[in-house]
Amino acid sequence: MPGDDAVRFAVLGPVRARRAERELDLGGPQTQALLALLLLRAGQHVSVPEIVDTLWGSEPPRTAVNVVRRHVGLLRRLLEPGLPARATGRRLVRGAGGYRLLTDGDDLDLVRFRELREAAVRAAAAGPAARAAELFAEALSVWTGPVASGIPQEVRTRLPLGVPERERLATVREAADAALRAGLPGTVLAELRWAAAAHPLDEPLLARLMLTLAATGRRAEALDTYRTACDRLADGLGIDPGPELRDAHRTVLHGTDPAAPGTGPVPHPRTPAPGRAVPAQLPHDLSSFTGRHAELDEVLGVLGAGPEPAGTVLISALGGMPGVGKTTLAVHWAHLVADRYPDGQLYADLRGFAPAGAITEPGEVLRQFLDALGVPPERVPRDPDARSALYRSVLAGRRMLVLLDNARDADQVRPLLPGTPGCLTIVTSRDELTGLVAAHGAHSLTLRPLGTAQARDFLAARLGAGRTAAEPRAVDEIITRCAGLPLALACVAARAALNPHFPLAAVAAELRAAHGGLHAFARPGTPVDVATVFSWSVSAVSAEAARLFRLLALHPGPDTSPAAAAALAGRSPRRTRPLLAELAGVHLLTEPVPGRYGFHDLLRAHATELLHTHHTEAERHEATERLLRHHLHAAHAAAALLDPSGDRPPLPLPPPGTPAGTRTETFTETFTDDSHALAWLTAEHAVLPTLVTTAAATGHDRLACLLAWSLEPYFERRGHWHEGLAAQRTALDAALRLAEPALEARTQRGLARAEGRLGQHDSARTRLARALDLFTGLDDLTGLAGTHRSLGWESEQCGDLAGALRHNTLALDLYRTAGHRPAQASVLNSVGWYHALLGEHRQALDHCFEALTLLQELGDRYGQAATWDSIAYAHHHLGRHPHALLGYRNALTLYRALGTPYPEADTLSRIGDTHLATGDREGARAAWEQALTLLTDLGHPDADRVRARLDGPDARLGAV
Repeated sequence: MPGDDAVRFAVLGPVRARRAERELDLGGPQTQALLALLLLRAGQHVSVPEIVDTLWGSEPPRTAVNVVRRHVGLLRRLLEPGLPARATGRRLVRGAGGYRLLTDGDDLDLVRFRELREAAVRAAAAGPAARAAELFAEALSVWTGPVASGIPQEVRTRLPLGVPERERLATVREAADAALRAGLPGTVLAELRWAAAAHPLDEPLLARLMLTLAATGRRAEALDTYRTACDRLADGLGIDPGPELRDAHRTVLHGTDPAAPGTGPVPHPRTPAPGRAVPAQLPHDLSSFTGRHAELDEVLGVLGAGPEPAGTVLISALGGMPGVGKTTLAVHWAHLVADRYPDGQLYADLRGFAPAGAITEPGEVLRQFLDALGVPPERVPRDPDARSALYRSVLAGRRMLVLLDNARDADQVRPLLPGTPGCLTIVTSRDELTGLVAAHGAHSLTLRPLGTAQARDFLAARLGAGRTAAEPRAVDEIITRCAGLPLALACVAARAALNPHFPLAAVAAELRAAHGGLHAFARPGTPVDVATVFSWSVSAVSAEAARLFRLLALHPGPDTSPAAAAALAGRSPRRTRPLLAELAGVHLLTEPVPGRYGFHDLLRAHATELLHTHHTEAERHEATERLLRHHLHAAHAAAALLDPSGDRPPLPLPPPGTPAGTRTETFTETFTDDSHALAWLTAEHAVLPTLVTTAAATGHDRLACLLAWSLEPYFERRGHWHEGLAAQRTALDAALRLAEPALEARTQRGLARAEGRLGQHDSARTRLARALDLFTGLDDLTGLAGTHRSLGWESEQCGDLAGALRHNTLALDLYRTAGHRPAQASVLNSVGWYHALLGEHRQALDHCFEALTLLQELGDRYGQAATWDSIAYAHHHLGRHPHALLGYRNALTLYRALGTPYPEADTLSRIGDTHLATGDREGARAAWEQALTLLTDLGHPDADRVRARLDGPDARLGAV
């Protein structure tokens, strides 16, 4: 393994080199291009003529060879600091008429990608499919953009990019096959969309995209993908679609669940209704599940033997002491019967026994469930009872499995119960949940610790039957000291498995000598000292891993990324990843999905005890601040990509005396584009709102304000306005405590925007007026401009279009004075849009085309989509219908690439209007049907407006 001073390279995306997490300056474009060429040919000789051809093409200068030598010398000194001027070095060596860059394999992302892909192919051949899907997804995650992006295009086209790009494309196809077989289609959808956009005539790829879209509940989009592919094949190649694409089309049309291409459809008892979101949220099943045969038979018997569940809502409550395996059994059972519930599976960790303040509120779970079921945020009621009623209404007539894990009591569960026949609800809790049994007829099952025979099977499955049979006394002592608890047995088995030559008698002796706590978790009369096992496991890991285990107790959860764990520990991610793997290897951490690590409740409690024993209050405070700063830096970078027109908060300086190697900015997340940023925010979604609360509760008021500010574009883009509302309220309290007008102004405005989206317009306008006063007093032009834009939106909501135009015109003038070009571009489109709504279409086009030019220069795809829509709207009302259709289609292409279904539906609706205006009733009907499918899937009230168009006399004339 390379040491901390080793250089790590990246070429699958921007060309980069890092030493100890410090980015190296690679110099000018030619030096970067030379390094890219050497990395793409890592370990191979690259001739000087090939280097010259790559850097200059057919017209190299006379001094080309000397310039190449200078670039080589620069790279050598960069990779090996202190190297004498004429020395050859050990990394970049000359020979065979050229140069060769030596790498250690795992220090180059291209090599890592190929190794992961090979492992995935092997796993796909051996099974199970879920493991192959995980490995393919991990391989694709190594890519951060096009190969060698950032190098000037005229040079980049001369690099040997074809092989890795083809490998990526093949991996996307392989990943789609594995994901479909494993029933995990959502894990590869983003990569398939990217690949299909880049290769629009690749029929095998498009077939997989269609099957994946259908498997994730996007049947209408899958059919539209087929229609678009047929048009492109006919226009571009003059051919009809081939058999693979036609087969995929038939599979989607017939409504069967898509399997991987070539394997045929996999029938289920039923398929979901078209247009419905089909969530698949179950955690991974444990491949080594063993024992619990009687309990499994009992819960399976609740459903009966047939494919159809009983005609009432079935509720099964699994109770038992912590660590006894409730979640493991519940997840295994859920996977066994998931195919009986084709409308999807919902899952929530209720965190019923987490520390105070971290327990998941039923209202928040309902919001997450409704979001997964396609209900738009603006339709989610504020009142918890109304929210629960809407949830039951959405589930009416559906066959859904709901797994509610780690419930505190029956009151936490009741609002989350479906009210429709045909659903199954599985609840796990330490509490016996007698209220569910009495009031809802729940089937109750209390899990006990494993019996001796079951515990022996458990250990034999993990250590091998031969090893356990050879030392029966040691096995019995281990079982006794673990009191038959699966969690404790898993920890011991992991430790023994990592040391295959370690006698089990020695393992038992170590347990005998260990000491522990957590007595509060042992029930009266139960001889369980769980912390003895945990303490023994912690003592078996390295000191650095043990320190990380303790500090992770400060993370609010439910899970963490390696980068966040690194920030918490004040170490680099490269040093932290092996520590996380070490902790997961002995079951002190879980890895519910690849790259995310979490605690069992008991282990978190144990880590918390150790944290307070080994670390001072000051150390805990500093670690929390590092964690908060890490997420703030990442959210700040993501916000700049999601909303280039917004004003970004100033990042605070690190505390005085912070060592350079542990500063957040030295190893924070970096993003190549808005899609990458959105993926990170989505992965951290459960953590980020909690961190705002954590910041305010731990005395980091400024960080609470800045984090809420940075998260605003994400909450807006995804429609998480309830979470945005809560975050901004917390931030406003913090800003008022700080008595800083600048922070108060922005939190007032952020809170107003969230309230406005949720229909609380009176309160929103009051807050915006307060923000306007504060920004005026501060002479903050950018802040004033953003507030006028928000006031313009509020004016539009109450029908005052002239007021909306006036506010946006003021914002435009302020942005121009402040020199904020991305915001100018965005507000130019807003000004154009309001001119169009007022019937001033030529003025609208002038502003929108000016906006489009700026947005294209800035690379703002979301802004371009909105502007094309505005341009098309103006053309439509000027009677220029072909121009309108072209503009709308440009907007549609961008919206689909960005994965934004509501504006896509809005544009489709207007496309239908334009088709109707030209007399093309069939075209109008097709566009409105697509819009209606999307809006119905979202549960959006605009669906009624589109449905009225389809039912109107003009549209009916176009029906076949």
